Order: sequence, then C-alpha cells, then structure tokens
Amino acid sequence: MLPTSCFDIKNENDFNNHALSVFAFQAKHVEVYREYIEALNVDASSVKHYSQIPFLPVSFFKSRSVIAEGFKPQIIFSSSGTTGMITSSHLIADVHIYEDSFNNSFQLFYGPINDYCVIALLPAYLEREGSSLVYMFEHLIKNSNHPQSGFYLNQYSELASLLNGLFARKQKTILVGVTFALLDLCEKFPINFPELIVMETGGMKGRRKEMIREELHDKLCNGFGVAKIHSEYGMTELLSQAYSKGDGVFITPPWMKILLREVNDPFAPVGINTTGGVNIIDLANYYSCAFIATQDLGKKLDNNSFEILGRFDYSDLRGCNLLVQ
Repeated sequence: MLPTSCFDIKNENDFNNHALSVFAFQAKHVEVYREYIEALNVDASSVKHYSQIPFLPVSFFKSRSVIAEGFKPQIIFSSSGTTGMITSSHLIADVHIYEDSFNNSFQLFYGPINDYCVIALLPAYLEREGSSLVYMFEHLIKNSNHPQSGFYLNQYSELASLLNGLFARKQKTILVGVTFALLDLCEKFPINFPELIVMETGGMKGRRKEMIREELHDKLCNGFGVAKIHSEYGMTELLSQAYSKGDGVFITPPWMKILLREVNDPFAPVGINTTGGVNIIDLANYYSCAFIATQDLGKKLDNNSFEILGRFDYSDLRGCNLLVQ
C-alpha cells in the first residue's frame, strides 16, 4: 500500500484497512513505536481494528527519533516553546506527503486554492525556524497565484488597506493569523469584510492574556465584520490538519480520525460527548507514527467532528490552537 493512498479513503472500511496496514508497517519498522508496543505486551498481529491500535505518547517526539528504519529526514519540523523548554522534532522522510496532505485537505474544506488571496499574519512562527505551519502556508500562498498573497509581520496599516481593497474588488480572501496578531490588527484597524475567512491558529504566545474562545471569537468577529471565526488544528508531530468553520467545532479529513481516552487511564476509551484525552490517527504520517496520544483535552461530537477544550495541566503550552475553552 502506497503512503499516499490514504488520500483515496472513502469510507469506514477503507479507513480501517488502511490503518491496519500502516500499523503493521510502523510496528515493525519504527523503532520507538515497536519498543512501546512490546512494553505494553501487545501482539501486533492480533490487532484487527483501528480502535485496538496503541497510541504513542506525543512526548516521545521530544526524546527519540520517530522515523522508519532505513529512512533519513528530508526536513525536520520543530515545535515552538519558551526558552529552555525541550521541544518536539518531527523527522519527515518524504515532505511531498505533507504537501499532498495539506493541499488535499484545503481543497476538501475550502475549494481550489487559486480562487483565494491568502494572507498569513504569523509573526511568532516566522521568528523561528522549523515551523510546519509556515511551510504549509508558504506553499498555499505560492499555489494561490495571487499577486497580493503573502506573509505580513507588523504592517497593520498596510494590511488593513490591502484587506479593504480586496473587499472592494470582491476577492475571496483568507486571513490566517496567530491569535494575538489578529487581535492587534482588528483593534488598531477595524475592518468590515463580511466575506473574509478569518482563521486563527495558535494562542497568545505569551504576548497577551489568554481568553476563553467565545470572548476571543466575539472580539475577532466584531473587529473584522465577520459572522464566524475559522480555526486550524494541527501539530508539529502530524502531517494533517482539521479545520473549524466556526464555534470551535473541528472536522477531520477522511484520512484523519480523533479518538478519546480516559483522563486518568490512557488505555480506556471514552465515547461521544464525553471529555477525554485526544488520540489522533493521521494516516499521512506513514514514515513516523500515525497513532499519537496528544496532551490535548477534547470532546468528540460524531465520527469526524470534535472540540478542543484545553490541555492537561502538566503539559507544555505550545502548538496550534491552544486556547483556553
């Protein structure tokens, strides 16, 4: 099974078959995952459904090289963190799979990228190297083929003028930004652009006081003149993203799935509409680990939608969409 065949998944049976194939490969060829499975006394050959697959704690990306044996990384993505904090590293054996994942996912949720002007307001990410989010939006900006697509730092006056011009021309536009920068922009230069897609990703990064999602989204809606705030949920350790088109409800693409575990028992699953630790299956993550136990707390709403409610108290505050709910 080719790694990119995950993008052809159509139904639950396809997903299960593909997940079992990826699990069989990673249980044999990814050293740290193989050791983890052995430590749990799990017989990989006995796993018959994706719900039985063990999830590797995301913390292993801080201390081990999570990559299939015999492969070298083409690129290494690293997580953000405060000074002195140990950050995660994701060794990417085939960066084209990442590109296929975010291109397919964007197309699925928003349509052709070349319909849009794509504006990225990501100062906290641009100020460091190794951001998978910056890599993704560099490519989306390029693929949009719009002359005014691009990254912006602190040029708020220029950016507000640009957005007003795009509104006047009825140009479909996406403004993706780290939360504190979006707030800075719309507070200093309020805009009324009802058709604008405002997508927040990341928290305050220590620049401003954290806010509950409802308060934050109300401020952003008022500041940009939009009805809903979109969000992107991704992690350094993943190659896929879920998107929210409002109210903090995220939808996964067909090759990604969210499962929940008991907060105090990492091996006990919980069902729909119950708060639990977030486990993620990302079948694009073929050459590292597709089965990751995150430190996010969430609630699953149905088979492919979920909410993020916060993080475990002892986990690092970093990554995308880490808002206090």
